[in-house]
Amino acid sequence: MRALVSLSRLARRIPASLAAVRSPAPLLLRHIHTDAPPPPPQDPPPFVSRILETEPSLAPSAEAEPEPDPFLDEFLARFVAAFRPELAAAFPDYDRAVLDEMLRLVADAVMCRITGADPGPDAAELSDDLWAAVWKVSASVQEAMRRDQVRADLRHYLHCDEVKEMTRFAVDVGIRGSMLRELRFKWAREKLDEVEFYRSLDDMRAKAEATSNPAPAPVPRLTALPKRKGEVKFTMYGLDMSDPKWAEVAEREAEAEAHFVPQEAKPVEGKAKKAEERLLSIDPRRGDPVPPMEEWKEEQRPKRVDWMALLERVKARNVELYLKVAEILLAEESFEANIRDYSKLIDLHAKANHVEGAEIILGKMKEKGIAPDILTSITLVHMYSKAGNLDRAKEAFDFIRSEGFKPDLKLISSMIKCYISHGKPGEADDLLKSMKDMDIKATREMYTDVIRAYAQQGMVNPAQSALRAMHMSGIESTPELFTMSIEAYGRIGEPENACGLFQHMRRSGHEPDDSSIAGVVAAFMKKNQLDQALLWLLSLEKEGLKPGVKTNLVLLDWLSMLQLVLEAEQLVQQIKQLGEEPIEIHVFLADMYAKSRQEEKARRSLKILEEKKKLLKADQFERIIRGLLDGGFSDEANKYYKMMKSCGFEPSETIEVGVKASLRMRGGPRR
Repeated sequence: MRALVSLSRLARRIPASLAAVRSPAPLLLRHIHTDAPPPPPQDPPPFVSRILETEPSLAPSAEAEPEPDPFLDEFLARFVAAFRPELAAAFPDYDRAVLDEMLRLVADAVMCRITGADPGPDAAELSDDLWAAVWKVSASVQEAMRRDQVRADLRHYLHCDEVKEMTRFAVDVGIRGSMLRELRFKWAREKLDEVEFYRSLDDMRAKAEATSNPAPAPVPRLTALPKRKGEVKFTMYGLDMSDPKWAEVAEREAEAEAHFVPQEAKPVEGKAKKAEERLLSIDPRRGDPVPPMEEWKEEQRPKRVDWMALLERVKARNVELYLKVAEILLAEESFEANIRDYSKLIDLHAKANHVEGAEIILGKMKEKGIAPDILTSITLVHMYSKAGNLDRAKEAFDFIRSEGFKPDLKLISSMIKCYISHGKPGEADDLLKSMKDMDIKATREMYTDVIRAYAQQGMVNPAQSALRAMHMSGIESTPELFTMSIEAYGRIGEPENACGLFQHMRRSGHEPDDSSIAGVVAAFMKKNQLDQALLWLLSLEKEGLKPGVKTNLVLLDWLSMLQLVLEAEQLVQQIKQLGEEPIEIHVFLADMYAKSRQEEKARRSLKILEEKKKLLKADQFERIIRGLLDGGFSDEANKYYKMMKSCGFEPSETIEVGVKASLRMRGGPRR
């Protein structure tokens, strides 16, 4: 109490304007008040050269703004918080301003005592009793800070790997509850003691090293520059950098860096922002993006980097609009379009199957005098191959090979499919053979496509040659390849070779499917050897191989051509029992019933075919029309003739002449 009374007497002698006159330490005020008062105005420090200064005191002092000490800040905050209640209890009649000033005087004295700074002539002196009270509060604050630090360290070491491992072991052996909690805190405390022990050893070693190796004397500061005589000579790695040519090198480096270092686009604001919003809201199929682009250009005055940023935003909103805007920008001078811009647009059009759009970009590219490069040509090959334009695809592919570029597997596969789609399996096979010269191994799918194309055209020998080439390249045959070869023999009518290949397929360990059996039966049908075909099918049934839908359809086609109506109807019932009713059944039945002049049954099948006319092919239309003409159903033949044309098929000359002749003989169609 005596200490606080002496502090009160000291505070009464403080002038009212002391807080405004003194310049309090900003570090202390941060803990007493929430907002520190603004510092008094000071004259700017005089400019001092860092090279020509002669005394260290002339340089700006680094002690004017000391680095913050977190430990000291926390100590002062806790000290003020702990000392304020005692002052408030001792002087309940004093307002907050007086108490704050008394706290500031005490804290100033504590700061000077801790840091060893000079308190100055205007500092207040504290009595011994007041110092005793201050030390008592300081000791309690330090003890609280020490306890908090220990708790923080324990919380840290409770989650270290060693404590976690021991905790898991304790849980595994059955320790639970409060005992496990006590063990965790015990292990964390032991870990903390171990760390503090080694930390003290490090401190002792650092002190010993500092004692044995004192710090070197500071390097004397430069007080003046030597007088220069002649030209400056600067050498780096043996090169005279004072030569004027290095200035030119630096300029060229800056120019080259401008091309490689990406520039930042200018921010879009004001009218340019509104013009961009109108551009993004345009419908690419109906609207015109040129007016908002012109307005955006006038306001933004863009460079290439600004145009590219705009294109990215347009692409994120609408890809079709992006294609239209990018096409317009190809003619813009500030955009500085290059070959990559053209190739990107061509690639996007190709992926979207827009062949016309890609050709427009290609035409603009050639108008600018830019020849397509390898990447553009590769894109064109894939696009034209997918679109079925063999001439343009071949032109681009030949350009790639003439430039010495080695085509990859995907490029060759596109060309092979393009040749096959145009009915040229021979050229596809030649390209397949040339892959050996390019050190590219063909895949099984490539060989399969070529063999299938040969088989569909009945070209058995080239198909077998491609099959042997596939075996020589280390690729084994699959059941699909055997089936295609058997079907090829069936198209040309060679039952002996078809049966031999069928047996070879079974000896190779492949189970024949319904398509391979149907191929052999088709070969017998070409030779009109019905008895041999039936005997062969009976032998397969004895071995457990029963014909499926495809084989029965071949037999139904054969029986309908032979006008074996009863046998064909029995076979139709067998096919329906298998759970399927292909449209080919009614094509064969309509042809058979029309030729045999069974009008009611023929009209029944024709009605079903009329409902499924979109599934009919050109050859099926012609077979129906031919059967109707042979049976004398000229009106129905004319009806299906018109139906064939409406479905997009062009009738053959024989069918067209037959329909017109039948109408003339009957005096025109009936009304």
